[in-house]
Amino acid sequence: MSQIPTPTAPGRSGSTTDHLASMAHETIDRVTPKANYAESEMRDTAARTAEGVKNLEEQALDTAKDGLHKSRAYIEKNPLMSAGMAFAAGAVLSMLIRR
Repeated sequence: MSQIPTPTAPGRSGSTTDHLASMAHETIDRVTPKANYAESEMRDTAARTAEGVKNLEEQALDTAKDGLHKSRAYIEKNPLMSAGMAFAAGAVLSMLIRR
């Protein structure tokens, strides 16, 4: 079996496939540093965001614990007032649900 020669442009040696492969390698070599930089920036941003979310979570948990502590302290100091407020809130909620 004989191989059919691939026409080449004047002044060029090698096949079209070799030329396209060379162009692809050049493009990859040119883009790789930019892609690496973009990946690094994305990872850094994700790490900062995760740290920010963790801090917000801790703040929310602390705020909730503080609110619970204040509520318990109020209920312990004013048990009858707290029971009356709970009854009133339940009555209002019940009326709203029935409508």
